[in-house]
Amino acid sequence: MKPTLLLLAALVGLTACKSSKAEHDDAHEHGHDEASPEKLHVESGDVIHVHVPQEMLRDLRVTTAKVEARPGGESVTALGELTFSEDAYAEVASPVSARVASVAVTTGQVVKQGQRLAELQSPELGRGRADLQAAQARATAARQAADRKRTLAEERIVARKDAQAAEADAAAADAEVAAAKASLTALGAGSAGGDGTSGFVLKAPIDGTVVERTARLGQMADPSQPLFRIGDLSSLWLIVHAFERDAVRLKPGAEARVTFAAFPGQEFAAKVGHVGQRVDPHSRTIPVRLELDNSKGILRPGMSASASIPLGDPGATLTAVPAAALQRLENGWVVFLPTAEAGVFEQREVGRGRSLGTQVEVLSGLAVGNEVVVEGAFLLKAEVEKSQGGGDEHGH
Repeated sequence: MKPTLLLLAALVGLTACKSSKAEHDDAHEHGHDEASPEKLHVESGDVIHVHVPQEMLRDLRVTTAKVEARPGGESVTALGELTFSEDAYAEVASPVSARVASVAVTTGQVVKQGQRLAELQSPELGRGRADLQAAQARATAARQAADRKRTLAEERIVARKDAQAAEADAAAADAEVAAAKASLTALGAGSAGGDGTSGFVLKAPIDGTVVERTARLGQMADPSQPLFRIGDLSSLWLIVHAFERDAVRLKPGAEARVTFAAFPGQEFAAKVGHVGQRVDPHSRTIPVRLELDNSKGILRPGMSASASIPLGDPGATLTAVPAAALQRLENGWVVFLPTAEAGVFEQREVGRGRSLGTQVEVLSGLAVGNEVVVEGAFLLKAEVEKSQGGGDEHGH
């Protein structure tokens, strides 16, 4: 046991003796033989323990976290903004000028590919469908006439040139049908519904969430303005901008740590998905794409973020704990570990390393997987300091 700990144990022991004597005298004065067990106290020995009564433990908010191993070595910090994955985002607009007849979805609604979004009415589309319908009717009549002339020509009832002329007319009619279909396709409606009606349905091109809806009943829709924006929020991209000297050392697949202004004190895991191929001539930076899992749905596109990304090849790991878990005493840094006994916490000295955002590197005293107190560690530290202070006073 270190000399410092021996001194601390002696001081805490003296404090405990003084406290026990005072409590005994008080109990004797009031007719009690035992000290109250309801006080928070510190016990020293080979290992220092802090005892918290169950009644106090219910009121004291104590949270714990496991000691983590995270990538060590040099890293770079870059700023960026959260956005949708390019493969999971769609803007849906009317293919032609049309009036919104009905809307089937609203903002925030989850939709499936092919699901009905809105119905629109377009006179231009109606004319196109009517033209297709008329062309199809003419083509049918022309084909029937050509077949009849061919039969008559085989029986030598009509001249062969008449049959050839009828065949040419049928081919021309088929070409009109093809042109009418192409016209509808150019309008973005295809050839479906060639019944002369002007209505058509907008459908979701992908699975996702309706993140924006500008479609309103009776509105005239402009093909250049989207009526719906749909995105998959389960996986998002963070585009950060790293200086060229750092970006060239970033490796796809490297694990990054991301913090958001909207969630102070929290870190999110990300992975380098792509490092850009072009340097911005003004900022001398290269865009880097980080991919984040958002299965819990708490992140939103547009959020600003800061990412810490390891440089070069993956190196050795380091041991880290939340910054709030480390508490400074007069003789150094300590953490508190919960024990098998409810309300009893072990105090352990640790070696403190560098700050890592919301975490701190631990050089000694802990192993990956150990559980440490985070919220509530300061109050436990305060009790230890009170015990140390009592011991010093007694010694003087």
